[in-house]
Amino acid sequence: MGKGGGCVPSRKRLPVVATEDRPSATQNPAAAIEDKSSDIDGAIEHETISLASKLKIFIVFYSMYGHVECLARRIKKGVDGIDGVEGVLYRVPETLPSNLLDQMKAPPKDDDIPVISAAQLAEADGVLFGFPARYGCMAAQMKAFFDTTGQLWKAQALAGKPAGFFVSTGTQGGGQETTAWTAITQLTHHGMIFVPIGYTFGAGMFKMDSIRGGSPYGAGVFAGDGTREPSETELALAEHQGKYMAAVVKRFHS
Repeated sequence: MGKGGGCVPSRKRLPVVATEDRPSATQNPAAAIEDKSSDIDGAIEHETISLASKLKIFIVFYSMYGHVECLARRIKKGVDGIDGVEGVLYRVPETLPSNLLDQMKAPPKDDDIPVISAAQLAEADGVLFGFPARYGCMAAQMKAFFDTTGQLWKAQALAGKPAGFFVSTGTQGGGQETTAWTAITQLTHHGMIFVPIGYTFGAGMFKMDSIRGGSPYGAGVFAGDGTREPSETELALAEHQGKYMAAVVKRFHS
């Protein structure tokens, strides 16, 4: 298990070798017991440090009316449900002035979720990006954030990192698939590895008895006119995506 994978050190120890400076266990049992105790203490200390360090999946999103944020929080629940992995919520910077957001009746942002800088992405073991659709593509706020990652691209600091998407659209034909699909270009130029959920959600992907956002590309929600709340199926799919991504990231670091 690699960095932060919650691994426990091997209990196997090299045999004590007798030398002129260090008596063997048969020559000095008390010294051997003391040495063994020291080894155990060191192993416990190492194990504590290893277990305290978890793989980090950054859940980086933009949400104007809260729909994407609802998915992000449920995704974090899924990530946190996998041993050795932790989901960390981040917002991308807002690009619209506050007076315009007020006119659009956008609710205030939750200050408990910090705004991320591009450089911080390099610290993640995996990333899930969430954003609403604008004409079948990602919202301008998320695109503006990607546009600040030039130094990471130059250094290829994100190459090889698993990444995925979750989205929100206003209507059923508003881009649940194309919004994620067109965003893949951002990952491609960074050398990141796109991780779709496919049909791993099982029967929930085939239900036709209710309106449901989401696709094989990732979790999704229909916002309607802004007043519709995410359904439990949409939230369950988001939680599944969190678990699935956490399992993939763990496999990369095993």
